[in-house]
Amino acid sequence: MNDSPAAPSGAPAEAVLTEALRAELIAFRRDLHRHPELGRQEFRTTEQVRARLAQAGLSPRVLPAGTGLVCDIGSAADGRGRLALRADLDALPVPDTKQVAYRSTVEGRAHACGHDAHTTVVLGTGLVLAELDRLGRLPRPVRLVFQPAEEVMPGGALDAIKAGVLDGVERILAVHCDPKVEVGRIGLRVGPITSAADKLKLVLDGPGGHSARPHLTTDLVMAAAKLATELPAVLSRRVDPRSGLSIVWGRIEAGHAANVIPQHAELEGTVRCLELGAWHDAPDLVHEVVDQIAAMYRAKCEIAYQRGVPPVVNEATSVELLRDAMARRFGAHSVEDTEQSLGGEDFSWYLEQVPGALARLGVRAVGDHTARDLHQGDFDIDEGAIAVGVELFTAAALLS
Repeated sequence: MNDSPAAPSGAPAEAVLTEALRAELIAFRRDLHRHPELGRQEFRTTEQVRARLAQAGLSPRVLPAGTGLVCDIGSAADGRGRLALRADLDALPVPDTKQVAYRSTVEGRAHACGHDAHTTVVLGTGLVLAELDRLGRLPRPVRLVFQPAEEVMPGGALDAIKAGVLDGVERILAVHCDPKVEVGRIGLRVGPITSAADKLKLVLDGPGGHSARPHLTTDLVMAAAKLATELPAVLSRRVDPRSGLSIVWGRIEAGHAANVIPQHAELEGTVRCLELGAWHDAPDLVHEVVDQIAAMYRAKCEIAYQRGVPPVVNEATSVELLRDAMARRFGAHSVEDTEQSLGGEDFSWYLEQVPGALARLGVRAVGDHTARDLHQGDFDIDEGAIAVGVELFTAAALLS
């Protein structure tokens, strides 16, 4: 990966980042990358962010559970609502397979989704905006939100909202690393940009028996197989296909011997949906279809349907704010349209309360055509993306 701290060439003269701050932010991101922490365990990460904001003369407040924090910049005395900038702190239980100096030092954990970059971008923006506020150049108050547990359904956003991070907030913005987008560019979309994502677990039980006499017992393997194939198939005919309702299984387990029909079987997977209305209807429909299929095979079935997150639905005015901010910093060519993904993002919970938008931040190095993806052990970023994110958010704060 390109380790250059500089933002892509062609940035306008009004760029706000000094070379010293760029280098500091890259070092900060690498430190977080070396020390990844899972959801609701981000104590070190929280303290690193808190200490740097306090050093800049700000007054960050750690959230009640001890991870995550919020920090206000500028006074809201004039009655203007705050612009919130959100980052997520947690890493993933994924081994870091990269051979880099800042490789994870924690076995089996890595920042494989770019949350270390998101955190560094919002921190860097806060440092810049704090200086602008001291100079009297910040037109509206801003709130930095560093949220824990984005990767833990239904998401740490709900904890942050409960702690009051949206009180007095008029609009909220976020970025998410996208390895398909080249550094120096962002992807935007009005409307849904991510999918709803839930978890589903089916537990089947029966008396078991000899495989020579399946008619005298409950064939749980056959029942599990039918549920694995028929549930997605039936749902595809029960909901509008444009809603994108999809079930994908990640684990199926049954039996220990070739000639024994087991007494227990389990299936686990995810339910994803592109459309909000279909997402609201999905649990009842899944329960109905599962009960019907299980009854055909006389299997007892326990259904554990865990609500995850709704789709992130970008509000048009917020998207235009990001578009204008990026164009002013890097030119109109730096903004591209992006598609709706089937990935889930708990930023959606904030958008159920206040308008806002999420942008896809390009992190693919210029000229690198290797296909990379999130949640993989070799995931990394072109660190020039950090400066791009800071410039984007700073411009948005100045324009809002």
